[in-house]
Amino acid sequence: MVDTVVSSATKEVVIGFERPFCVIGERINPTGRKLLAAEMAAGDYSRVEADALAQVAAGATMLDVNAGIPMADEPAILAESIKLVQSLTDVPLSIDSSIVAALEAGLAVYRGKALVNSVTGEEERLEVVLPLVKKYGAAVVAISNDETGISEDPDVRFEVARKIVQRAADYGIPAADVVVDPLVMPVGALNLAGISAMRLIRRLREELGVNTTCGASNISFGLPNRHGLNAAFLTMAIASGMTSAIMNPLRDEEMQAIMGANVMMGNDPECRRWIRKYREPLPEGAEQLGARGGRERRRQRAV
Repeated sequence: MVDTVVSSATKEVVIGFERPFCVIGERINPTGRKLLAAEMAAGDYSRVEADALAQVAAGATMLDVNAGIPMADEPAILAESIKLVQSLTDVPLSIDSSIVAALEAGLAVYRGKALVNSVTGEEERLEVVLPLVKKYGAAVVAISNDETGISEDPDVRFEVARKIVQRAADYGIPAADVVVDPLVMPVGALNLAGISAMRLIRRLREELGVNTTCGASNISFGLPNRHGLNAAFLTMAIASGMTSAIMNPLRDEEMQAIMGANVMMGNDPECRRWIRKYREPLPEGAEQLGARGGRERRRQRAV
């Protein structure tokens, strides 16, 4: 099976079918967060720092860093954010921008092998992003849409993904360094969106052999109890072959679903991570009492 390797200066993360699910923390993103956007534009990165540390503490495997602020110097802000986050944590980063100059600014200061978020099947985008990915030895998220837009037909999205993988190979980028986003649709708007997503994830695994990611909360858009629905989706997507997601690791319900899926998929050997997280602590004094009891039993056997 294909493994996608990304790294910071000191830590390597492997995204793969036989690996624990990769949680890419989404919180460092000013889109829809007016206060964060204003602070970043003013050179105040205190909230970026807090978000980075909180997500890693909650179990994020990687962090996505976005600096998409209208009328701001996105390349400079993205580069500064990346340097800050890398000074705080050793988890690898996803460099997230629709602006090629910002992607290059981020890659230029990044220490390690980054994940570039993202490239689409549009020819113009392929021709500028893929050379950048190759130049910096990065991996890339491939989003399954092209000049025709986002198709509701999962077979069309599969063919767009195949095209991106083939074009990446033309630039010397192996399929292992292409992580496909199949574009999960809101199930509240398209009742068969869940079925379509699972079918497409399985095809990407079995036919293209590529790792996959998505914006996990897209599935629940517009519905109540979104986190419960996201948790159900993540469990099923992991069983279908999805290997990572861009999501909020501060949501316990969704993180618990992922940890449980890791157990069920055999990617948590001997359930060690699950036990370490959820084992109930011993009552106060029980450990000492157990030790005394063990010594007493040994003395009795000796007699």
